[in-house]
Amino acid sequence: MNLHCPMNRRKMLTKCSTGFGLFALQGLVGQNQLLAKPHFSPKAKNVIFCYMSGGVSHVDTFDPKPKLQEFAGKPMPVKIERTQFNNNGNVFPSPFKFKRYGESGIPVSSIFPRTAKMVDEMAVIRSMTSKVNEHAQGNYAIHTGFPFMGHPSAGAWISYGLGNLNQNLPGFVVLHSGGSVPPHGGVGLYGSGYLPANNQGSILQVDQDEPIQNVKPRESFKNQRDRLNFHKSFDMDFLHSTGKNSQVEAAIRNHEVAYKMQAAVPELCDLKGETETTKKLYGLDSTDVQTAGYARQCLLARRLVERGVRFVELSCLNEGIGAGNAPNPWDQHGALEKGHAAMAHQVDQPIAGLLQDLKVRGLLDETLVIWAGEFGRTPFSQGSNGRDHNPYGFSIWIAGGGIKGGTVYGETDEFGYHVTKDKCDFYDLWATVLHQLGIDHENLTYRHGGRDLRLTDVHGRVLSPILA
Repeated sequence: MNLHCPMNRRKMLTKCSTGFGLFALQGLVGQNQLLAKPHFSPKAKNVIFCYMSGGVSHVDTFDPKPKLQEFAGKPMPVKIERTQFNNNGNVFPSPFKFKRYGESGIPVSSIFPRTAKMVDEMAVIRSMTSKVNEHAQGNYAIHTGFPFMGHPSAGAWISYGLGNLNQNLPGFVVLHSGGSVPPHGGVGLYGSGYLPANNQGSILQVDQDEPIQNVKPRESFKNQRDRLNFHKSFDMDFLHSTGKNSQVEAAIRNHEVAYKMQAAVPELCDLKGETETTKKLYGLDSTDVQTAGYARQCLLARRLVERGVRFVELSCLNEGIGAGNAPNPWDQHGALEKGHAAMAHQVDQPIAGLLQDLKVRGLLDETLVIWAGEFGRTPFSQGSNGRDHNPYGFSIWIAGGGIKGGTVYGETDEFGYHVTKDKCDFYDLWATVLHQLGIDHENLTYRHGGRDLRLTDVHGRVLSPILA
């Protein structure tokens, strides 16, 4: 190493890592290699994960239960399992009305008037379950297949299994806006675990002038290019002296990726090229700052999959909704009607706009859109007007990417408490998603600690009835 160099190796790595962090590392592996080959012909190329952190009530959204009205205010006629807070009240009917939509006639709550119009594109799964009943564990369970940190997120697995279609952007991006924070469990929910670090999620604050720190160049691209070329000559000498150590080689690539990101990220987040009609479709013109904030995430999600990003996760906004809490804004242990209505209003138009826009552009056929939270909520009240956590049966939906739209899969009992038909779990969800991406979930493994680990652990089955 040349000790007289004004910007030595350590300083260069420090400056690059300060701003780009997780983001720039995405290009470290496989930049000059072929993409990983799928196990069979895929139906989809990308995934957009609309994560509803906090536990959405299925009986208030996609699983209507008239029996709750009949038993309103009465004790539950079946055994009540222990809940998170164990402050259990009587049967609590939904304060929202349901209406059938589309040719399929699937009933959807009145809090989703726009998303409901896209129900013929969805497979509504009413028989999802979880083994855990607490937010952090639930968040890890749905993201990684395990209820604790240390394992790779689904986005990391997909990035690892399929490679990246765009060397200027990461394969796994998490979008935040309006003060969004990671759900309980923290940024580990987006981690790569024991997979190569280039597969971990990269967080973009999409409503900030600088979506990721230091992504805007402080000097001309020519000056940076000259600087990088100068340092590269020393770096290559050092690389050869180590016998082409893979970590050193990756660090050198990091400089190049960071350089490219300075052009790719601002261009991605600049919406000037989008028509006013498109912006209105998503709700960017909404007077509700929550809706407008989530709309920006949805529009950028479309722009990311257009650019070949494999996995995009969206985050609910949490400021000013008047219910729930910052990491888990759907978590209404009290004032459920107010909180769920506010959260639904935030995401309804943007998600409907996303589905419509993807369909018009021909992207929905190759993009899986997932809408899910970590568990559901009880059919009986917590206190007077809230609901506690319910992992024994709840609803999610999937659209696009070879999914059979206008489909309902599974059932819960007449109170919406326990699954009674076609019980499934997060392992089945990800087995199905991987299948649509052309990956056999049992063969997507990584040797760690003497064991071949996978997203679906030793479980998982493809939910064939929801496939087109």
